[in-house]
Amino acid sequence: MRNANRWTMLMFMAAMLALATASTAQERTDANVISMAQGQHATISGVIVTRGSNSFVMRDSTGWETMVKLSGSTAIKEKKSNPFRGAKRYEPEQLIRGLEVVVDGAGDSDGALAAREIRFTQTGFLVANSVESRVTPVEGQLKETGERLTRTEENAKHLTGEVEEVGAIANAARSGAKAAQDTADTAIAGVNAANERIAVVDREANERIAAVDDYEVKENAVIHFQPGSALLSRDAKQQLDRVVQESKDHKGYAVEVTGFASSEGDATFNRLLSKHRADAVVQYLADNLVPLRRIVTPFGFGVNQPVADNKTPAGRAENRRVEVKILISKGLTEGKPADTTGTATRK
Repeated sequence: MRNANRWTMLMFMAAMLALATASTAQERTDANVISMAQGQHATISGVIVTRGSNSFVMRDSTGWETMVKLSGSTAIKEKKSNPFRGAKRYEPEQLIRGLEVVVDGAGDSDGALAAREIRFTQTGFLVANSVESRVTPVEGQLKETGERLTRTEENAKHLTGEVEEVGAIANAARSGAKAAQDTADTAIAGVNAANERIAVVDREANERIAAVDDYEVKENAVIHFQPGSALLSRDAKQQLDRVVQESKDHKGYAVEVTGFASSEGDATFNRLLSKHRADAVVQYLADNLVPLRRIVTPFGFGVNQPVADNKTPAGRAENRRVEVKILISKGLTEGKPADTTGTATRK
């Protein structure tokens, strides 16, 4: 009986050792790492893939990785698109995995990029923070699985000296061997399922990061003006009040304001007039508590992009307009996080 139990343990440990060896062989053995020349200035963009106490590794869109070192003088701030406000400052602890950053600096003696300034968008930070909160629990499960495999390998090494005994008791321990094989198969299936779940989370994270700068129109309004005028009518203000109210129903939105003019007058006057019309709309939105950080830089197109025939009075009336659009990043509305409790469909 004692020999049968020992045979069962030997077969189980041997199976676990084989599993650990196969998993190690599948790991990446090298990386495409960029070595910076000392003093070489560079500006590199990419996604943070690993994080250290005073450094991180970032990977660009072609798969190359760069070691970035931080110092007390490194400026970490928002990569903003709105020139009407100052850039938000961040702490080193907020440089998390999955965050898309732009790093400006110079190479040091170790071949790393010593960062002078690091910039990223507020939307990118929100997405990366959400992804980090979902990936960390899965990584904990994978680490626990790896620790179990390591203990199994160590135990298998201790049993190496008893391998010869296995041959002598093989016929009496076939049933125990079958049970050990079943247990090993279950362990392998568990590790494969964990790897598949991590692959799904990683794919969802990449899709959401890629969609951060892709916007869709949720609401829009068209404001019309009198010839040669940039004054808002009562009807125009009512439409803008509706835009203000609808913006409160969205998170992470931006407001695009573009002005246009009809063909009366010369091109220079009309371009300036269309800009004044767009500015008037921005002023009204700001006066009604739409944050300036939400408003994209207004622009006047003049007589370009008409929506009606400028040869008729009705057509010219349609072209004297400002278009207001509420835009939502697809990185916030699409790419629903994967369900890590089920089985993934692909690696």
